[in-house]
Amino acid sequence: MAVGPVQLIVLGFPHPDFHGEIIAELERLRASDTVRVVDALAVYKDDAGDVEVVHLSNLSRDEAIEMGSIIGGLIGLGEDGEEGMVAGAAAGAERAAEDFSPLGEADDWDILEDVPNGSAAALILLEHHWAVPLRDAIMRAGGYRISDGFISPLDLVEAGLHTAEEAAELHALATSGAPA
Repeated sequence: MAVGPVQLIVLGFPHPDFHGEIIAELERLRASDTVRVVDALAVYKDDAGDVEVVHLSNLSRDEAIEMGSIIGGLIGLGEDGEEGMVAGAAAGAERAAEDFSPLGEADDWDILEDVPNGSAAALILLEHHWAVPLRDAIMRAGGYRISDGFISPLDLVEAGLHTAEEAAELHALATSGAPA
């Protein structure tokens, strides 16, 4: 199975008010084979700074083993070349068969210090299935990724995709945590 590009998204929730909409949307995207949640951490930090973490994923056990071997192989490749890749893939698959969590535990994430007390954060590791054919076509043409990132609505005014007022409103919603 081809693995699509993987992206880590970190989202903040100053006043968490979850009703299952985010999980439902991720499941809808999974059902349409658009994305797959490789791993996710939902983090809540109470007013005293104590952290509660919940792991989420919509991988089957077989998919978790496959993804664990890929992530383990990549880590091993970075650590000790091809030999490390083989050992890392085996270790990653073995670990995934037990309990797959490539994002690790709460103590593994420095970003948690940036989460204010009394708020929540979500770390979502997404695999973009939709991008596999595009990525493969780019590679066959000899292309490669130089950079990527989300574009602020404020930067889309010049292109005529938003009015200045719409862009300001969307930017404020995306960066302030204010309810829509």
